[in-house]
Amino acid sequence: MSFDRNQFKRLERAGYDRLGPRYLAAAGTRDDIATALLAAAALAPGQRVLDLASGPGLLARAAAESLGGRGMVLASDISQGQLACCPDLPRVAADGEALPFADASFDRVLCGLGLMFFPDAEAALREMHRVLRPQGRLALSVWGCAEEVPLIECALACMRRLLPPPRVARPSIFRCGDPDWLQRRVASADFHAIDIRRVDFTVAFADAASYWQGFLDIAGGAAESLARLPAEKFQALAAGVAEELAPHATAEGYRLTSTVLIASALRK
Repeated sequence: MSFDRNQFKRLERAGYDRLGPRYLAAAGTRDDIATALLAAAALAPGQRVLDLASGPGLLARAAAESLGGRGMVLASDISQGQLACCPDLPRVAADGEALPFADASFDRVLCGLGLMFFPDAEAALREMHRVLRPQGRLALSVWGCAEEVPLIECALACMRRLLPPPRVARPSIFRCGDPDWLQRRVASADFHAIDIRRVDFTVAFADAASYWQGFLDIAGGAAESLARLPAEKFQALAAGVAEELAPHATAEGYRLTSTVLIASALRK
């Protein structure tokens, strides 16, 4: 069976629709990433800003605050369920690989931890370039390599250990984590002045159960697939993830430090 990008998008949409406001609370633990991404975006009052893969609008709200009430931030996501969590923002449901906006519509495009979820990352980058004005700036974040992101990899490793291989492999959410790979892809979309930086952040969990729930609350399509498992398999994963978490144990529970890459670039 070959990979079906449309089915993949449907699963992601269903997963994030299912998560609803739970994702809002879980994503709030990543403030350091949002701060670094907004610094890379160099926002200024009066700008028009598009926030792709906006989810419940955390980054979009922070961007709007940076504009000081002058300008506009539009939140966009494939999930209507996520956008329903930010009724205070201008918002539109859209596929990041085929944006419904005119050429040169925005001064800034933001994409926080979203590029790796687009099946065709190159197409998404070309769309980001298209909707930016000349010398407009792109700022995005992506997960680092798997070994640098225990926040996600512990759960995925447990799934690989306890579940049979999927019939069709999903695009890895770590595929953008190589700085050289990311540099080439951004450059191939005709951006220049590309800058890529690493940012580390730490999340603590009281026990394995709270880690597992935290993973489910941000996992989108993966969480949707897990929800369809028989109860005994799902429970085995929840109990078994402690094995993967063991290297990160502390006296208070677990402490996981993970890495993201922050990339910024200008439209030619």
